[in-house]
Amino acid sequence: MTETQDSASLPVIEVRHVSKSFGSLQVLKDVSLTVHKGEVVAIIGPSGSGKSTLCRTINRLETVPEGEIFIEGEKIPEEGKSLARLRSKVSMVFQQFNLFAHKTILQNVMLGPVDVLKQKKSEAKKEALELLKRVGVENQANKYPAQLSGGQQQRVAIARSLAMHPKAILFDEPTSALDPEMIGEVLSVIRELADSGMTMLIVTHEMHFAREVADRIIFMEHGTILSDENAETFFANQTNPRIQAFLSKVEGK
Repeated sequence: MTETQDSASLPVIEVRHVSKSFGSLQVLKDVSLTVHKGEVVAIIGPSGSGKSTLCRTINRLETVPEGEIFIEGEKIPEEGKSLARLRSKVSMVFQQFNLFAHKTILQNVMLGPVDVLKQKKSEAKKEALELLKRVGVENQANKYPAQLSGGQQQRVAIARSLAMHPKAILFDEPTSALDPEMIGEVLSVIRELADSGMTMLIVTHEMHFAREVADRIIFMEHGTILSDENAETFFANQTNPRIQAFLSKVEGK
């Protein structure tokens, strides 16, 4: 970072020439992208295109053998305390919620702030209750994850991410494990976050939601970014035949 640059002028997330393979299968091929403060970027594309792997590499849940990833201009290291510090700046919401089954909803949300951010338990509890209210599950605070619906668990997972005061949130197919009637309640929470200015990178199959909420659409196929453009242009004036075919199929046109 130069003296003339500060965190406000740098992308929150910057991916530079990242490639990754699982054995002989290359899942990411020279992928580069940036996400700026307040942007909502949706990543779409067919299954197996590398969307979730990209999300996981940004949060270093997957190693990055080739390329570099930066959070507000600071390169994410392979391991150590600096990795934990940078990772806490970019929270992640998973497909399967990943809540601790043996802890109450309140304890799940308090855990990161107390253990990682070193907040006092009284402060963490107060904020956790406020966040649970924000996502509409404050009355479930003393229950355990198994006692909640999938939609409620995912809203708790979002509250848990917000409790870490992240610079950005990564969503990896946040509605894919939900029954259809529960999808709307989770998307409404994400929509509220978008309206509040939260920086977000969202892997999704929900085209209507992506069209409505995202500032930019990234289309991936075979581990590469085929398109990265303004959401309105992407949907209204799409000229790429491959993407047109994809949209026709998933939107039922």
